[in-house]
Amino acid sequence: MARVTARTHDNDIEKAAGVLRAGGLVALPTETVYGLGANAEDPAAVARIFQVKGRPPSHPLIVHIGGAEQLDDWVQDVPATARLLAEHFWPGPLTLVLRRGPRVPLEATGGLETVAVRVPDHPVALALLSAFGGGVTAPSANRFGSVSPTTADHVRAELGDAVDFVLDGGPCEVGVESTIVDATGDVPTILRPGGVTREDLEAVLGFPLAVPATSRVRVPGQHPSHYAPRARVVLVEPEKVVAEAEQAQELGHRVGVFLPPSLSGVPVRAHAVVTVPGAMSAYAQGLYGFLRELDRQGCDLIVASLPVEEGLGLAIANRLRRAAGPRPTV
Repeated sequence: MARVTARTHDNDIEKAAGVLRAGGLVALPTETVYGLGANAEDPAAVARIFQVKGRPPSHPLIVHIGGAEQLDDWVQDVPATARLLAEHFWPGPLTLVLRRGPRVPLEATGGLETVAVRVPDHPVALALLSAFGGGVTAPSANRFGSVSPTTADHVRAELGDAVDFVLDGGPCEVGVESTIVDATGDVPTILRPGGVTREDLEAVLGFPLAVPATSRVRVPGQHPSHYAPRARVVLVEPEKVVAEAEQAQELGHRVGVFLPPSLSGVPVRAHAVVTVPGAMSAYAQGLYGFLRELDRQGCDLIVASLPVEEGLGLAIANRLRRAAGPRPTV
């Protein structure tokens, strides 16, 4: 199958749908990050996602569908709370974990009897889903554990010819992955914070939601080291960022700094400095690009602090903690 890239015109959508029907892989834009898509009902194509990403086969994928009206085609035993959330937040960066329907192969769920499902809020992704006429499994289009891509160029740089077709829909607007909610019971639980905030979910449901550190349900993004740049990430309190960075620079590191908004304009002796946006929406949108840029500049250590964990700050803090997590040893 020919490896090509595409700008998003109608003929590109049709070509991408044809690639999916033929068992190929398509990188597609969503509002969160770029996904590496395959026909959700083709076990061989799904298996190729795991191969290209280097992803453990026990890690489940998200099935993207074209609308909330298709939910019952892919899952079963949908609680009223799940339908309420789908009605309010789809299309959008919310993933619901529900009981797997017979159309979903176990290869896509990591062997689980649950499946993660969402409707992306991006015109290119929705056009592709409509043209294809089925579900698309699509984890982030990057090597397993590394920084997620938020532009088509990120995908091309990391995966190259391993992807059969790249749909370029421009930069992703949200910039962090979807919120994952376990909706298998009457009381939902947030398994991964993301583009839909806990506060927004609670406002719709009318009761508080737990965000446990661990869960019985396996979902994407739970590996201790995830969303990680090549540089090692160290997290400190905001007021200690400058001192920590300068000390590491003096010890011979090529230090990248995430300078908190409260320290904007403060000089830092470091190899590279990113001043973090004060608005959490802008921070989320730029987060992965910032990490990639500090890698590009040759940093071997990144010093950062966590934002206040409310609104999108909860998702950003989650990603930074995973980025700073213990790296696998070989």
